[in-house]
Amino acid sequence: MTRIQLREIIHGGNWREGAANAFGGQGSMGNGGAMRVAPLGGYFADDFKRVSEEAASSASVTHTHKEGIAGAIAVAIAAASVWQSRNESKATRIRQLFDAVMEFTPESKVRRGVLIASQSSPEIEIEAVAKALGNGSLVTAPDTVPFTLWCAAHHLDNYVEAVTRTILGGGDFDTNEAIVGGIVALSVGRERIPSDWQKNKEPLPFQELQ
Repeated sequence: MTRIQLREIIHGGNWREGAANAFGGQGSMGNGGAMRVAPLGGYFADDFKRVSEEAASSASVTHTHKEGIAGAIAVAIAAASVWQSRNESKATRIRQLFDAVMEFTPESKVRRGVLIASQSSPEIEIEAVAKALGNGSLVTAPDTVPFTLWCAAHHLDNYVEAVTRTILGGGDFDTNEAIVGGIVALSVGRERIPSDWQKNKEPLPFQELQ
């Protein structure tokens, strides 16, 4: 679908119309909008309402279906929440994350899945959680966001554990890791991400130009 839309734009098509017409006029409910949005949540972290609005705008470029937009909002709000609450206790931070996401995420399958995630014990085996909530195998926001928010919420103090345990849930690995890693990075800060991980990361394009 991305390739189709890009070809249409190259040939003069309107990107807004292309995004809205995707999948028979429903728009995409994929998990891509949620996958890329955590940095936005960090950038606007002081204002949940602004986070919600900006996340919806960022998703609508490629994902106009209400579920795709809801997924982006949920992840962005979670990212903003962990930044705001970084000096609170673990239990408080988990509660505030889910409370904020439930308040700002519009009614959707995503929101209903997050509600289930918020009520799921951290003691449950991650494979069982993935089976109940979805692990991104369907490449949709409802099948991805609730699981990744559960993973992030219960590993806010340990970036390595958050990332490695999320992998055990299977499914859409790169998307799941992008969401969880983006949220937890805002929680722990750069200094608590292993130095060898930072050293071996792929360089960003602007870094190569410096």
